[in-house]
Amino acid sequence: MAARKIVPQTTSPSGTKITLNPKMARRSFLKIAAATTALTGLALSGRLTKRAEAKTPKSPYSQSKIVRTICTYCSVGCGIYAEVENGVWVRQEIAQDHPVSRGGHCCKGAGAIDMVRSEKRLRSPMKRENGRWKRISWEQALDEICSKLLEIREKYGPDAVHWNGSAKVSTEMAYLQRKLAAFWGTNNIDHQARI
Repeated sequence: MAARKIVPQTTSPSGTKITLNPKMARRSFLKIAAATTALTGLALSGRLTKRAEAKTPKSPYSQSKIVRTICTYCSVGCGIYAEVENGVWVRQEIAQDHPVSRGGHCCKGAGAIDMVRSEKRLRSPMKRENGRWKRISWEQALDEICSKLLEIREKYGPDAVHWNGSAKVSTEMAYLQRKLAAFWGTNNIDHQARI
């Protein structure tokens, strides 16, 4: 069924007025709009809303203290206010008054606490056996990795291994990764962002 096109005119050939909605005149629309506005204003009066009161927020960490520190994820040195309770880093805020970061963080700095507090963080080495991951000891993990690396080095040379850095390590850890590759005897090290 073809839609009927209504041409906005002031009068039709027969002399009657045409509107976009022929069932509601302009005056009726304005009456309904005014009534709706009045009822909305009445509904939002004092009974449904109340005056806002400033209260100090209750901290879930009542014994915590705020420690002003520096983000360690790169060498820029952005500021962080770390909330520490019983020696454990529990929350963080951006240092608004820090001269370097000026109240901002990159995505690594904003998620810095996840390296410490994340539920998904691995706390022990894992090994895949028969398609399933199982937890192994640190001694077993180091023994297996070291023996395989030495085997590759003896068979193919030190340049057969590529060392890959991570965006989720601190500047100090990146320095140690670079030194490990140098002691291994290779220059094959790079960062994940360049790959």
